[in-house]
Amino acid sequence: MSSPCSRPSESVWDYPRPPAIQADDRRVTVECWGQRVADTGRAVRVLETSHPPAFYIC
Repeated sequence: MSSPCSRPSESVWDYPRPPAIQADDRRVTVECWGQRVADTGRAVRVLETSHPPAFYIC
C-alpha cells in the first residue's frame, strides 16, 4: 500500500541523457554526527541515465 506522499517508482534507465534538472518540493535535511548542517525545501534533483538521482540544495 502506498502512502499519500509516495511517488511513483522510477527506473534509472528511463532518465534522460543529457541530464535533466528538476525542482523538487520534498524537504531535504543533511545531518553529520547528529548535527543538522543543511535543511531546505528548495532542493534540485538531477537525473541522468543509469545514475541514481542526485540532490543539490539551495
